[in-house]
Order: sequence, then C-alpha cells, then structure tokens
Amino acid sequence: MYGKDAIDISDDTILVTIPFNRINKVGDKVGDKMGDMNLNISQIKVLAEIRNNTNITKPELMVKCDLGKTSIDNIIAFLRKNSIIERVGSNKTGYWKVIK
Repeated sequence: MYGKDAIDISDDTILVTIPFNRINKVGDKVGDKMGDMNLNISQIKVLAEIRNNTNITKPELMVKCDLGKTSIDNIIAFLRKNSIIERVGSNKTGYWKVIK
C-alpha cells in the first residue's frame, strides 16, 4: 500500500513511514461529498472517524483524533448545526448518521 520506500528494516529496528498526503486523500473524499462547504482538518478527521464507526464515542474520538473534549464537542456541534451528521437514538445507545 505504501511501497518499499515506507519500510526500513535494520538489525533491531523496523521503521514505517506513513506519508502525510494520506490525510489529504481523506479530505478530498469528504470534500467531494460536502460540495462547497469548507471543513478544517480537525473537522475532516472527526467526520472520517464517524464514517468509519457510527457507534464511536466522544472519548474514542478524542483519542483517535488527538483532540480535547471541548474541541470534539465544538466540532460535533458544528457538524450537527450544518446538517452533516445527526444522532439517531439516545446518547447512550444511539449512533451517528452521516447525512452529507
């Protein structure tokens, strides 16, 4: 997937380099579906994680996206306000639905 250049093996170390352009590829896919709406990189990461796992929790989003609670809360509020995602069911047993 990354090619031979991404893996460097020595006597006691294996080094794997994952290119940053993978983030842009996710952003491009989200951007295509979002139309003219511009999302920042943190919003794109959160939306991508929600697309990958509709049952993801806010604490899991904090870890996977390396963001704080307030940032996650603000991003989710933004995505909900702009009708990009919605919560189906209760906070405890529900799931996220991606609208756009």
